[in-house]
Amino acid sequence: MATSSKLFTPILIVGCVIILVSFAIRTSFGLFQIPISVEFDWPRAEFSMALAIQNLAWGIGQPIFGAIAEKLGDRLAIVTGAVTYAIGLLLSAGAVTPIEHQIYEVFIGFGVAGTGFGVVLAMVGRASSDENRSMSLAIAAVAGSVGQVVGPLLAAWLLSMMAWQAVFVIYAAMILAVLLLLPFMRAPQPITKTTLEDSLHQKLMNACRDPSFGMLFLGFFSCGYFLAFMTSHFPAFVTEACGSIPVGGLLDGLGISSTSTLGAAAIAVVGLFNIIGTLAAGYLGNRYPKKYLLATIYLARTVMAIAFIILPMTPLSVLIFSAGLGVVWLASVPLTSGLIGYVYGLRYMGTLFGIVFFSHQLGGFVGVWLGGRLYDVYGNYELVWWLGIAVSAFSALVHLPIRERPLRDAQTA
Repeated sequence: MATSSKLFTPILIVGCVIILVSFAIRTSFGLFQIPISVEFDWPRAEFSMALAIQNLAWGIGQPIFGAIAEKLGDRLAIVTGAVTYAIGLLLSAGAVTPIEHQIYEVFIGFGVAGTGFGVVLAMVGRASSDENRSMSLAIAAVAGSVGQVVGPLLAAWLLSMMAWQAVFVIYAAMILAVLLLLPFMRAPQPITKTTLEDSLHQKLMNACRDPSFGMLFLGFFSCGYFLAFMTSHFPAFVTEACGSIPVGGLLDGLGISSTSTLGAAAIAVVGLFNIIGTLAAGYLGNRYPKKYLLATIYLARTVMAIAFIILPMTPLSVLIFSAGLGVVWLASVPLTSGLIGYVYGLRYMGTLFGIVFFSHQLGGFVGVWLGGRLYDVYGNYELVWWLGIAVSAFSALVHLPIRERPLRDAQTA
């Protein structure tokens, strides 16, 4: 495949817009937790299960859409993903029972898979030069952070004016609108079969036999657990934990006048500071071993989460924690995808990253569902929070033994 020596290519720019819109929608679902549960008088676990299923469907769909992109073309994968996403949103707008929401979230999860990291990062990685690849992947991941800044605030604003069902319809129109940009995405010519060194089946077998691939798979589980739990439950957690604490002073001057607004602002702050962290990860990923950077990221999450949960909670501490967490929020994504591309090659990077990403979404399923389930049992999120700390510490350790060199060299050494 031909690559470009320029950093900002049409593929990178269009890919960033697609990820931005996709993630703006996905990261705002936590704000619908309370409105939907209150309207239908559901236990918290019901909508949490729907979001957990969304995360699991995203993980299942990721290697599928990665293979579609690599075999049939990136554009087909993106179009299929966007249409599936819109169908799920429109069906969810008319859902009135928990089982309906849970079934329709399968469509949304598959839609995110077709318009999210797996397809777009692989597309960007294949089109980037060696010297630009790490930063290109970071910039694409940053687009997800920008979406995380915009999405919760947009959802909070829309929910203040209209019912949640109408917001879902607007979201469906937004994700379909990104398809208008595809003609501007001038992709390099796909690689021909005669230039392939390995078949997809052989590449998968080689990767699955490699212990380092298994470590990446296990390590990404905690990333999904913690991030999905935070995205889906943190706004509600903040609203309830800070409910008796007055919000005022500096925060009131920033437009944060209630704990519900604080919850949305916290997620937006995470996304804002993740822009810094992810770009830094892209820069450092070309200069230092990625496995050590990943271990550092998971260790930092662990320490910050422990400090946040044991220290007195205030609206200001919520925003400080959100800023710190934001620095390491999605910084793991360009490093993990870049490590996969470096060790196992770029040709099937989308499929291989999709398999590792399934572990991420399996963790997301557990984090989202367990958050709602344990909340209904104990009336708080404390236990599920400590479980997240434990798995994050495990991820910091499991990345250390990874062999960071091309697989072919590792096998012949």
